[in-house]
Amino acid sequence: MNKRLFNIGLLVGGLGLAGLAAAQGSAYPNAPITVVVPFAAGSGTDAVARVVMQKLSEEVGQPVLVDNRPGASAQIAAQFVVKAKPDGYTLFMTTNTSHSANPSLFKALKYDPIKDFTPIARTGELPFVLAVNNDLPVHNVQELIDYAKAHPGKLSYATPNSTSQVASETIKRIAGIDVLGIPYKSSPQSMTDLIGGQVQMYVVDLGSGMGMIKTGKVRPIGVTTAQPLKDFPGVAPIAGTVKGFDLTSWNGVFGPAGLPPEIVKRINDGLQIALADPEVQARLDQLGFQVWPSRSPQEFADYVAQQLAHWTALIKAAGIEPQ
Repeated sequence: MNKRLFNIGLLVGGLGLAGLAAAQGSAYPNAPITVVVPFAAGSGTDAVARVVMQKLSEEVGQPVLVDNRPGASAQIAAQFVVKAKPDGYTLFMTTNTSHSANPSLFKALKYDPIKDFTPIARTGELPFVLAVNNDLPVHNVQELIDYAKAHPGKLSYATPNSTSQVASETIKRIAGIDVLGIPYKSSPQSMTDLIGGQVQMYVVDLGSGMGMIKTGKVRPIGVTTAQPLKDFPGVAPIAGTVKGFDLTSWNGVFGPAGLPPEIVKRINDGLQIALADPEVQARLDQLGFQVWPSRSPQEFADYVAQQLAHWTALIKAAGIEPQ
């Protein structure tokens, strides 16, 4: 009898410990979080991710690690996240490249930007600048157009991401110039070749191009934003010369499809706090990043759908054929 009671006690005790372990395991997060970035270290998105995720780590009480998986215009990283377990420990900080442009740029995209991801929060906008090699005798967009028309087929532009490609092709189409696009794997490599003269123009994100522009290694001649940037007060918006140019490069955080609502809320709340922090904003401002958080995951989801439609129209109008 005593042995039987002892065994029952062990069973009850074991169930109690198992219940406690389960309760502890349900507290999110209780392990490091990985944030996949689809561009190389040194790119604008990478720089933004490292600033924001450092603060998010403080808010959630766990390390938040940046995992760079560049290549194939963000497709490699996107496919990796799609296959990840939807438990909140694999997130995706990405841009319009993977979620707005790729569906129109590639014939056989192996992910759906809407169905295969859970939107968590938009973080903001990363302005791009049209920069040229210092040896090119142009100082504004109109001079570039005039030079390109006088030297058809002699200029080339770097394109390490869809924003650079679509912006450049849109300028080509509206202005009626003949410029060759050269694909690159990363923003830093593109900037290196712009400085060296291997390419003559490059629509570069400020996160990776600010330093080279500020030190005079390349010349900025236009910004993609509707209004001039305070960092470049003498550089006019491209739309002022190229009528109809309308391009926004957004940045946001997703999880795989099926991410539980409570985890989405936990990460969204942490990101809202991180993005409201004055020190974070100051550091992002140095990168040229404009903080512009969505108020809710649903607002971000609606925005992603709108941007997908907008970029689809942009790419079609630019005459870019899917590869």
